[in-house]
Formats: sequence, C-alpha cells, structure tokens
Amino acid sequence: MGSYSVLKTNFSPMLHSQDGFSLPRLLSSLHSMKWKLNAVASAQDHNADEDKKNTGAMSSSQQRQEKLKVKRALRLSGEKPSTPILDTINHPKHTQNLSIEELEMLADEVREEVIYVVSNAGGHLGASIEVAELTVALHHVFSTPDDRIIWDVGHQPHPHKILTARTSRMLTIRQTNRLSGFPKWDESVHDAFGAGLEMAAGRDLLGKNNHAIVVISDRAMTTGQAYEALNNVSFLDSNLIIILNDNNQVSLPITTADGSAPPVGALSKALKRLQSSRKFQQLRQAPNATTEKVGGQAHEIVAKVDLYPGGMMINGLGACFFEELGLHYIGTVDGHNMEELVHIMKVVKAIPGQGTVLIHVITEKGKGYPPAEAALDKMHGVFKFKPYSGKLLMPKSSTLSYTQYFAESLIAEAERDDKIVAIHVAMEGGTGFNLFHKSFPDRFFDVEIAERDVVTFAAGLATKGLKPFCTIYTSFLQRVYYQLVHDVDLPKLPVRFAIDRAGLVGADGPTHCNAFDTTLMASLPNMVVMAPSCERELMNMVATAATIDDRPSCFRYPRGNGIGSIIPPLNKGTPLEVGKGRVLEEGTRVAILGYGTIVQSCVAAARLLQRFGISATVADARFCKPLDGELIKQLAREHEVLLSVEEGSVGGFGSHVTHFLAINGLLDGNLKWRAMMLPDIYIDHGTQREQLEQAGLRSKHIATTILTLIGENKDII
Repeated sequence: MGSYSVLKTNFSPMLHSQDGFSLPRLLSSLHSMKWKLNAVASAQDHNADEDKKNTGAMSSSQQRQEKLKVKRALRLSGEKPSTPILDTINHPKHTQNLSIEELEMLADEVREEVIYVVSNAGGHLGASIEVAELTVALHHVFSTPDDRIIWDVGHQPHPHKILTARTSRMLTIRQTNRLSGFPKWDESVHDAFGAGLEMAAGRDLLGKNNHAIVVISDRAMTTGQAYEALNNVSFLDSNLIIILNDNNQVSLPITTADGSAPPVGALSKALKRLQSSRKFQQLRQAPNATTEKVGGQAHEIVAKVDLYPGGMMINGLGACFFEELGLHYIGTVDGHNMEELVHIMKVVKAIPGQGTVLIHVITEKGKGYPPAEAALDKMHGVFKFKPYSGKLLMPKSSTLSYTQYFAESLIAEAERDDKIVAIHVAMEGGTGFNLFHKSFPDRFFDVEIAERDVVTFAAGLATKGLKPFCTIYTSFLQRVYYQLVHDVDLPKLPVRFAIDRAGLVGADGPTHCNAFDTTLMASLPNMVVMAPSCERELMNMVATAATIDDRPSCFRYPRGNGIGSIIPPLNKGTPLEVGKGRVLEEGTRVAILGYGTIVQSCVAAARLLQRFGISATVADARFCKPLDGELIKQLAREHEVLLSVEEGSVGGFGSHVTHFLAINGLLDGNLKWRAMMLPDIYIDHGTQREQLEQAGLRSKHIATTILTLIGENKDII
C-alpha cells in the first residue's frame, strides 16, 4: 500500500484538474516529486513478499502479459505461410482498425513472411524480424506517407516493406530491377529520406503538422553524426519522435573464434544500466497498480505520467544523458509488447507541441525465430537457408574468401612482428579479425561504428611506433576523408588500411557502392595505393604494407572468393617493390593494363582476342600510387593500343595513367589509348555478374573495346 499512497498523493491534483493534459506542466510536476521516487521503490520492496503471496488474483493487465509469454509457434515448413490478416493489408492504414490481439497476430504473420522471404532470397534477417511488433505498432498509430518513418539502419526494412503494399513482390528482393534489400526513396512513397531532424525542420518551415519518426538503433548511436544531430535537435526544438531500438548489439553481433562476445564500448553499458535500473522499473510498474484502486480516468492520466520518470532518474544519480540534451525520455519499453508499444505511441502522438521525445525500446535481435536467437551472429546477414532448421545453404567453393586470406596473412605477419595491431569498426566477424583476436587479444581493438575515430585512433598508435592495420569496408571509408587527410596523410603516419568489399558487391546494391576508394585514396599525396589481382598477391601486399614505415598505405580487395592461386607457405607473403607492376602475358599488338582482381578478366579478354589472331600483352599494375612509370612507358611505346581496366569510379587508376601518359608526351604520337572503369552512375542491386554486365566490364566488353580501336568487327564476339 505504500507505493499506492505516495502515487495517489502526487497524482491526485492531475486527476482532478480541469486544465487538461500539458506536457510542460506534467514534467514540472514530475521534477517536484524527484525526492519521493526512492520512497516509491522502497515501498514496493517492502511489499514484494506480500505481492508474491497474492498472485492468484491477476489483473486484466497481468493476464494479458501472461498471454503474451505464450505466443503461438511460428509455422516454418518452407512453404509460403498462411497469413489471413496480412492478406487484408493493402495499405498501412488498413492496420489502424485492428485490435491489439489482431495486431499481435499480424506481427507474427509478418515475422513468418520475412523468414520465408529471406530463406529464399538471402539478406538481412535478424534485424528485420526483431522489429516486427515495432513496425506493426508504428503503422497502426501513424499514417504514412503523410507521417514520415525513417529507418536509420537499413537492415530492418522488410516488415515495413511488407506493410506498405510490397508483399507480393518480396520474393524479388535483391534481384536486378526488383525490390531493394534496403529502404529506397524512389521505390515507395512510404520510404522516407534518412534524416529525421531535417524532415521535422522542413515540415515546420512549410507550416505542416505531420509527424516525423526516426527509428535509430543502438549501433547507429555510436556514430558522431548521431550526437551532432542530438545536439541540434534541442536547439531547433522541433516536434520529433526518436525511437531508440536497443537490442544490446551496439557492435554487430561479435563472433570470435571461440564463440560470441558481448558488445564493446561505454554506450552499450550505459544503455544496459538504463534497462536494468531496479528502482526505475519498479516506479514504472507502480502506476499500473495505482489505477486499479483509483479508478475513473486514472488509467489515462497515470499512463501519461508513466512516460517520463524513466529518464528522470538513473539509479538515483540524476537526469539521464538524453534529458540533459533537452529531449523528453520515455523508457524503457518492451519492444515485443504490442499493447505497451501502441499505448505509448498513441499518447506521444496526441501530445500537442511535445518537442523531441525519445522512446527507448528494448528488442531482441532474431526474436521469434529460434535458430536466429541461438546463432552467434543472430543471423544478421545470411545466404539462403532452410526455414525449419535455419541451416544455411551456402554456395560451395574450393577457395576461401579474400577476407579470410587477408586475416590469415596478417596473423602470419603479426607472429613475426609484435608491433602489428589490428583495428576495426564493429565488424570483427565480417573482416576476419575474429581469428586475429583469438591469436592476439592484446593487440586487437574494436572502436564500434565510429569510422572517423578509428582513423585517428590508428594514427595515434602509429605515433608510438606501432604498426596499425585498420580494416574498413569500402562503403564506410567514404565517411573519413577529413581524418585521412589531416590525421594520417599530412603527417605521413604509417597507418595501413585494408579496404574490404571493394568494387561491385552484388545484391546489397548502391547503398554499399564500393567504387570510390581508389579515387579517394590516390588523391592523397603521401598514400601508397595497391590492389591485388589474386589471393596470393593480396598476401604479398599485406607483407608489403607491414614494411612501409615512412608513409601511409592501403590495399583493396573484393567481396567473394579467391581464384585458386598458390598460397605462400605458412600464409606469409613476400614484400613487393613499391611502385612496380608485372607483365603476366607477352603480346605484340595491344596491351591491357589491369588494376585489381579485374586483371583476371583482362587475361580472359586476351584469350578471346587470341582466337581472332590478335596478340595481347596483359600487365598487372599492382600499384595506382606510385605508378610503375617504366612499365607504362614500355607498354605505350611497344603497342598500337593501350587499355587500362579497373573496377572503380571515374577519377581512379585510369585517370592517374592518363595523366602520366599526357605529361610524358606518350599521347602525342599514334598510340590508341582508352581507360575502362565503372560508369559514372550508381549501379543497382543484382548479382555481381549482372552488375559487371551493366557496367560493361566483363572480358567480352574488354575484347570488344580493343576490336573497335583496331578497326575490327566488334560483333564477332
């Protein structure tokens, strides 16, 4: 009874007020009762034993919670699931007349549909099924496309796509000219541009009153731009709803060689403290019990009161971080409890001029699908799989991935050099560093998803005489150009960048466009820029980078598996002479100069040309910077045609070769020169083969370009 008495005393004026509900007034009242929060928790502690004795008579709310714990098992036969409620949803507004029970059933059906789709198409699974209830609740309460829902992390869009009239096309996801695996602005009016504060500010300037809702994961909260936006939010004072989807995976699910590991970093621990504060959780539960005794309108009013205290106190230490920034914090909220999600969203939506509200939602990655819940990586990104078992149907290959060859080579170098350290950005399994971590736990660093920090962190280690190898996916390297210039290249610090997933990446499409790294890195005056033609060459470049101590260096390598080249003994590469390429095949009439793994297509093109009596030299440039000037001069002077080929953007390797040819007068004679690279467009998702076809960079395109230059019939190929 103690908690009831305290709450009744403090809430009674609000219950009998005729002024209506006002968020500022409520917040002021809540601040005045800070001193009584401990009393509430203490009272509940005092009555804990008594509560346990009286479990026989459960309230309707408690009964509902018990029902939620016993949700029906998902139907995972491998056949398309029966979805009677989902079949009636042809627009998000069709969810708005459903009861809570029907919404829960809809969330189950959506989860089944996602599992069915991803099992057939591959892609991101764990993050999508985790937000089934959250997505259904959002579309039930808000009205897209008028209200804008921004999914800050594009790994979660499948339930959203299913509820926005794309169910019938979901099996085409990640296929050429079909649905994208990520939110896509020009695919549906329901997919919003990914900047919530800007959406809200633009709405205010235009005098509109729609809602802007941002769903941001705890992973994305580690990025600097998220904090920059939070700083700006309170200053602009726009009405914005932020949903912090916290699945306790601040890093991507970390898979070490020995199993899973907890997320790293202080943010993960801070969010965990918010979740686990006992006094806070007791305080949030108290109003539910109070309304049963007060009756009348108490439930509605006290529910509104329940929105705020979570952020007001954290273990009795004062206001939480989010409130210090001027946000109204609500949390924590069970992200798999439909009734609670809908209730809180409706209350927040109804508050006029609420300012910026952050709803802290707790979810479980892979929720509802036992194989995902049990998997070390929560089945984050998967190949096709058997839905009833979760067994991945991985394509067989006689070779390892380039990522694995890189990791094994770096381990071989680190065994011989104790100054080598490995750094990554929350991608331990994806970069192959899980193996390095096991071998050298004290020489391994995960800085979470903070690419700008990882570059400066690596630079700092280099100033101490260490040899940092910093691994970043190519698409994420684009975030760090300022740090590359000022913290690494300008002071000539020997940081080594291993640039993974370079070039075309297939089904992930333009959001993971990995075309720009050569152009970016080669524009830096002091950077050594390399690209291997095969896995053996990759290992040689790892060894080369380890020896470069007077300037920064980088090497790019693609997604996918090696070609089967002979691996050096004990995975230990041989350092290359910096700035020296090599001739792979000697010819007479034309020369093809390849950069990176596309060299293999150049070799195949030479074989095609040979069938028509055209002799071609094939050279592997190895280095974009410094270029092998002697090799280029030789190729230009001894051949009628010179062609450079790369799987990169305009401004990359071909541009550097063109510049070299021009300033050395090699274009002043009869040389026929062309540079082949990716077209100046974003290439849409599809298979890598289809993307290369669209880009015009397959071996037949290389051969056809040469035939055109020498005046032969290009149609013969």
